[in-house]
Amino acid sequence: MLKRELAGMRSLSPQTHLAKRLSICTLFVGVPDRSSSRDILWRMNRREFLSASALTAAALSVPSSIGALANEPAIGSFDFVYFTDTHIQPELAAIDGCSAAFRKIRQVKADFAVQGGDHIFDALGQSRDRASSLYELYGRTEHLIEMPVHHVIGNHDAFGIYAKTGIALTDKDFGKRMYEDRLGKTYYSFDHKGHHFVVLDSIQVTEDRSWEARIDALQLAWLRDDLSKVSPLTPVVVIVHVPLVTGAASYAAPREGKGNQGHVMNAYEVLPLFAGHNVLGVLQGHTHINEVVSFRGVPYITCGAVCGNWWHGTCFGTPEGYTVVSLRDGKMTWRYETYGFKSVDPQNT
Repeated sequence: MLKRELAGMRSLSPQTHLAKRLSICTLFVGVPDRSSSRDILWRMNRREFLSASALTAAALSVPSSIGALANEPAIGSFDFVYFTDTHIQPELAAIDGCSAAFRKIRQVKADFAVQGGDHIFDALGQSRDRASSLYELYGRTEHLIEMPVHHVIGNHDAFGIYAKTGIALTDKDFGKRMYEDRLGKTYYSFDHKGHHFVVLDSIQVTEDRSWEARIDALQLAWLRDDLSKVSPLTPVVVIVHVPLVTGAASYAAPREGKGNQGHVMNAYEVLPLFAGHNVLGVLQGHTHINEVVSFRGVPYITCGAVCGNWWHGTCFGTPEGYTVVSLRDGKMTWRYETYGFKSVDPQNT
């Protein structure tokens, strides 16, 4: 029986494979009496016995989070909306565009929404009055969604980074402070119906009054600790503005001086932290295109922008829109929906 059980595991997914391994381990850790133990071992040849012994040892040495599997919350089924790069501004009919998108998002039977960054256009190089008014404009418009919204910081959300603004590094609103005052933490996690969501901050201010896409050391330590508290069977969804994994650099000529802003520069330090966890997918933004890259069984899903090509039509063929994510039976699917915006100054790419 054990031989058939082990053989059958070869065709299972990694997550199911782990679950089956743990269930087999439990069989030997919790043998009810000696006679049943002898019965089981009598049917094994030497190789099967050694394999089962190894599994038992693994069960005794796994992280403490596995001990809580019996208390895992039921994995529910639900939808949520991921919309990114709204780039709201008074120009280019962007208010009308965001309003139309938010009204259509409101019609989705979703538990909540996630804004994937670049709420406004723009705070990086603008005056305090301009940046503040854009945040207020976004806040008023977002109310049209009429559902809970989680937020991700984007590069255009950081205030006064460029020296031309005249904003001092010590200013109370400098960098991410204006964002934090209005929208909350830049990285955090939350749970919903048995799923664990991780929101990362991919925007780091540099000494030369610019920014780069990176997950800083403090955040890496937090991420490692956060995931250590999550059962390896719990479905995990990761959300970040600048992509961890993308092929976008292959689609257009490189932009001078932007080599550290197209993807997370130290993704090689982030991705290994996902190992051993049931990561269903990573949702990304920033590039304004629809793209999926699969790496080690995890889909890295870059989603098109609400603003399309910065309110100038399509961006490399991706129209203005948002993504509806469905979580069913521990699996994740997604679809991209448009909302019918027509640019007043089309410059389709």
